[in-house]
Amino acid sequence: MLHSLGDAPKPSYAAEKSAFQLKEAIGLLAGDLDNAINACVECCDRHVGGDKVALRCLSADGVLREYSFEQLRDMSARAANFFASQGVRQGDVVAGMLPRTVELLAAILGTWRIGAVYQPLFTAFGPKAIEHRLKMSNARLVVTNTPNASKFAEISDRPTLVLVRVEGEPCSDGVIDFRSALAASSPTFEPVMLKGDDLFMMMSTSGTTGLPKGVPVPLRALVSFSAYMRYAIDLREDDVFWNIADPGWAYGLYYAVIGPLMLGCATVLYEGGFTAESTYSIIARLGVTSLAGSPTAYRLLIAAGDEAAAGVKGRLRVVSSAGEPLNPEILRWFETRLAAPIYDHYGQTETGMVVNNHHGLTHAVRPGSAGFAMPGYRVAVLDDEGRELGPNEPGVLAVDIANSPLMWFKGYFQQETPAIAGGFYRTGDTVEAEADGSISFIGREDDLITSSGYRIGPFDVESALTEHAAVVEAAVIGVPDPDRTEIVKAFVVLGKGVEATPALAEELAQYVKRRLSAHAYPRLVDFVTELPKTPSGKIQRFLLRKAEIDKMNADQNQDHSA
Repeated sequence: MLHSLGDAPKPSYAAEKSAFQLKEAIGLLAGDLDNAINACVECCDRHVGGDKVALRCLSADGVLREYSFEQLRDMSARAANFFASQGVRQGDVVAGMLPRTVELLAAILGTWRIGAVYQPLFTAFGPKAIEHRLKMSNARLVVTNTPNASKFAEISDRPTLVLVRVEGEPCSDGVIDFRSALAASSPTFEPVMLKGDDLFMMMSTSGTTGLPKGVPVPLRALVSFSAYMRYAIDLREDDVFWNIADPGWAYGLYYAVIGPLMLGCATVLYEGGFTAESTYSIIARLGVTSLAGSPTAYRLLIAAGDEAAAGVKGRLRVVSSAGEPLNPEILRWFETRLAAPIYDHYGQTETGMVVNNHHGLTHAVRPGSAGFAMPGYRVAVLDDEGRELGPNEPGVLAVDIANSPLMWFKGYFQQETPAIAGGFYRTGDTVEAEADGSISFIGREDDLITSSGYRIGPFDVESALTEHAAVVEAAVIGVPDPDRTEIVKAFVVLGKGVEATPALAEELAQYVKRRLSAHAYPRLVDFVTELPKTPSGKIQRFLLRKAEIDKMNADQNQDHSA
């Protein structure tokens, strides 16, 4: 039974999973999935009254502005009226490429109000990444800002461009200014009601293993997003919630925008870039009690040192992590230095979050484990033939579609989806199920290393490396070896003031050998200043592998030519 915000005591995981009823979860919506639902109503209109704060916007220079649900409703109506004047209709795609400002929320909510489909574009994208996504979605209109406008000049057959101009900047002829358009539009627009299978977002995969694929998101996914906020985040009415993920990506859009607003809770948007200093400052200034983000961000908080963390120790009630596996060292550091429980959560753009250590439910939490399938989902570990494996047998994590009433993904946009077969959606991530049903992450299926007959997951090696005091971040790959098939190679980012020496490389190798195993230690260690990542913060190990193979091929060609 879905519990209300802040209920105590917490329900047990086993009881909640057993008692889960889709009908009850759908009943928490204001709308009707069969006949009449609108995402803007779910995230905004249903919560108007009493001037309740919906959004806390903090500018890059530290100016805080708060907006009520009423104000967001009026902004969404103005945006919907403006979009309608530009020919946007139900089912059309509107793309947004904006920093984390109130205009971003106006564009998103206005798109949903008119019954259109919102497509996020991350502000760090270049022209090629933008063009690929716009052509995939056939977007009709893009809302962006002046600093990003030049990226669209190289795009042929681009949609209508609407700009949020820098304050005081003159408006060029032919340029549509978003703020002026909103001010000139009516604050009244009746929401367009849709059905649960109608789309309201067009996402793209992160491109970790290849070209991004389109992920159509239907309105029925709202039920899953709401469940995650209750079960895993444990969002409460008196929480000050901040998800630092960018809404240009799934975790930020699903759970920094939709999730909290659906539950009638305020969300925080910080326009500035991530730094440990600004993060600690905002936690203290706003009184943040529930923080969500990625291990990459949390490792940077750790790298800032214990003194920087001391000012907010004990302030955070819960911390949630998603995007990459959470190293056990991060758990220990957050417990001792911030007095805050940090739990690992797992999901994908295609599914939302499906396996979590749930802050809102009672169950065992084991370091290194991604947790348990969220109520409303059943997961399994499959072998190459699609057979379900038992405990401690490595295989691919898969969602059992027929027994996962919250599963909403049915396939990529205008593409075949081989990951869906035999009643399962295969995530492509290699895991092991433990005897208690929890899931331990090993790595992407194509990240696994085979060395001397052993299958080695990069996550375990990376976790061991980051436990060393000199290491801030690490990425591990397998490189071809004539004797062992592959050997483990580590790319290591060191802390400030730590000198990269052959002696340290050997020390790290032996450290992992002692901490982990004799066959899984890195035989090669490269010190680097940064690791290749997607804009959402996921380490791109395939780029490291490609660079190593290209380097080996070049060396071999040079030897042959000599």
